[in-house]
Amino acid sequence: MMNAIDIRIRKFIAQNQTLTLATCKDGLPYCCSLFYALDEEAGLLFFMSNHESRHAKEMSMNPNVSGTILNGEQSVLKLQGIQFSGSIIPAQEAIGSKARRIYLKRFPMARLNPAELWCIRIDWIKMTDNTLGFGTKLIWERSSAYHQAAS
Repeated sequence: MMNAIDIRIRKFIAQNQTLTLATCKDGLPYCCSLFYALDEEAGLLFFMSNHESRHAKEMSMNPNVSGTILNGEQSVLKLQGIQFSGSIIPAQEAIGSKARRIYLKRFPMARLNPAELWCIRIDWIKMTDNTLGFGTKLIWERSSAYHQAAS
């Protein structure tokens, strides 16, 4: 069973729109920036990408990914950001057509984009939130089983 994502983390993710995604092939890391939409209930991030892109090819071979979302704040005292890890799962398998509705509601112009819809099942999040006090960290894990596997 999934633990509910802390409301402060959900709010932060919902307020932002771009993430940096890291993939890996043959021990060589790669990252890219993507627009995303969040399914708060399921802890899923959706994004669109061409199947021929480097990150899409790498995700197809290794579904384990990580990434970051930052608020872009210049003041250290207002800095907020998350680091996450998870895995790529087919968007249709995740929640069917609801995935496309969630993404297109946030980015209606994407209707014109022929790219494929992808889904990240978030398993772990560490949020740094200096608005709660310098260096404050909030940690979320999908389940204790993930914590044991990641240790």
